[in-house]
Amino acid sequence: MNWKELLENRNRLFWIAHSVGWFGFALVHYLGSLLHDLRDIFVVIIFLNAYAGWLFTVPLRYIYRRVWNLAPIKIALVVVFASYFTGVLWQVVKNINYWEIYKHGYQPDFWLMYTQSSVWSFYIILSWSGLYFGTKYYQMLQIEKQLVLKANTVAHQAQLKMLRYQLNPHFLFNTLNAISTLILLKENVTANSMVTKLSEFLRYSLDKDPMKKVTLNSEIQALELYLAIEKVRFEDRLQVHFNISVNCQKALVPSMILQPLAENAIKHAIATQERGGAITISVNHFANDLMIEVADDGPGADIVDGNLYRESGVGLVNTRERLQALYKDNYSLVVANNTPSGVKVNIRMPFELTSE
Repeated sequence: MNWKELLENRNRLFWIAHSVGWFGFALVHYLGSLLHDLRDIFVVIIFLNAYAGWLFTVPLRYIYRRVWNLAPIKIALVVVFASYFTGVLWQVVKNINYWEIYKHGYQPDFWLMYTQSSVWSFYIILSWSGLYFGTKYYQMLQIEKQLVLKANTVAHQAQLKMLRYQLNPHFLFNTLNAISTLILLKENVTANSMVTKLSEFLRYSLDKDPMKKVTLNSEIQALELYLAIEKVRFEDRLQVHFNISVNCQKALVPSMILQPLAENAIKHAIATQERGGAITISVNHFANDLMIEVADDGPGADIVDGNLYRESGVGLVNTRERLQALYKDNYSLVVANNTPSGVKVNIRMPFELTSE
């Protein structure tokens, strides 16, 4: 087992660090005892005390894990009381070891004498607690860094895939063909408008870093550019409806999160029907979540456990990957049949507002 695997196994790492720490404690006290004229039996006392400390601090790990999610002040109180109780108990054992072994069965006149020097033991146990929490927070920081790196990697991969499925030759061919047709029909104003929209959409998709979130308002504007281009192709066959709550316009969302969902709807619902159809984008705020729905009134699809039979495509797969990378498990993406017909995709993600 290499060091990377060891560090990733937090349970094994704890036991190794715990044991090495208490062995180091014993070694330091042994080296300190060499400065004094002590009998050899004192070495046994040192290692018995270290073993007692090793044993008594193990339950603290499970206590601290239980209170980990409490308020900081409550955690601090638990740490102080648990460390003090453990320190007193450890000091009693240390005094018994010293008096029974080194002092040949000496017993104090008053039983409270067994707890003398408990303050020093309390400080040592409190230091152990501080190291435990410090190590845990450090591990959490490393995990967060790994998640950010993973999110960055997946996001850049999603950006490359986005260029492959959003701006593929078919999309560009259809758009340019529509522009060419408009020019032949001498509808230059419409053709120029379409070129402008295509240029703006390309600029948005290339300039926006997928790792960085954008406001919902900005994302809707980019989606409108894309839909305006598609609307030239489909004309009245494509109807688009927006139901956006006012308090959601400044909410932060991953860039280009809506476009692949709209493209799926156009490809599988609008283009397959002679009469065309409608796409409805709804965004609402509920509790601490942002709720997004992209629905169509197409022929529907085979859906099993929230997955489309066509989910082998890149649209929903990339969307899931980006949401997983950005929000870990604090999100959901559910595909279901729409009423009375069609498919709807519901996304739930944390509600975050821009600081601007």
